[in-house]
Amino acid sequence: MGHDIFFEFDPKSQSWYGIAGASLETLPGGYALSLEGVTLKDAKVFFARKIAIARAHYPTISVRVPTRFTEPNQQQLQQIKQDQALKQERFSRLSPQQEWSGPFLPPVKASVSDVFGTRRVFNGRIQSMHQGLDYAVSSGTQVMALNRGTVILARPLYFEGNCVVLDHGQGLMTMYLHLSEFKVKEGEQVDRGQAIGLSGGTGRATGPHLHVAVRWQGVYLNPATLLSLSLP
Repeated sequence: MGHDIFFEFDPKSQSWYGIAGASLETLPGGYALSLEGVTLKDAKVFFARKIAIARAHYPTISVRVPTRFTEPNQQQLQQIKQDQALKQERFSRLSPQQEWSGPFLPPVKASVSDVFGTRRVFNGRIQSMHQGLDYAVSSGTQVMALNRGTVILARPLYFEGNCVVLDHGQGLMTMYLHLSEFKVKEGEQVDRGQAIGLSGGTGRATGPHLHVAVRWQGVYLNPATLLSLSLP
């Protein structure tokens, strides 16, 4: 699909591993995974396999939010445009070094209130796809980093509210939205399980909760899948 996959060697299992994913927009079908390399004896090796992508079915819900999120004025549109430019600049960064280590852990101890892929209709007009997981937590709940990474964004945005984005390296990022308070600053390195903020209801939110998203090389992936992986 036009992506480069980074691999790391696990000496304990004597195997190589890497993370890749498919977006919601990917059409069902078979997609080629091709690996090329050179052995210690300078012999070229090649491996290819078809990866099957199946069709998934997601629920649709209707949501009411303040009209400034569905009918923004000119000043608000300018803020949205500035936010988009900022996110594009930060998301374009790609570090080949892996910062994350071991399995990814949930950001809070709470039940999931909305799943990845839900189709949302805001105020009967604006349609969008839910590209993360929502956790049912009250305002002020400590939010933990899913894994080790670098804070590349920690500031308020129009739709996302108070937002923290962690870069875990190799194009993998996690996002934490609608926070009521920041516990980290941009440029700071954090460890897995470290508090990065407090949950809230800032931005386009119907009430206090935590929205977590996973972004990999420009596409959003299901955080539940990442959290379920057994990683060295």
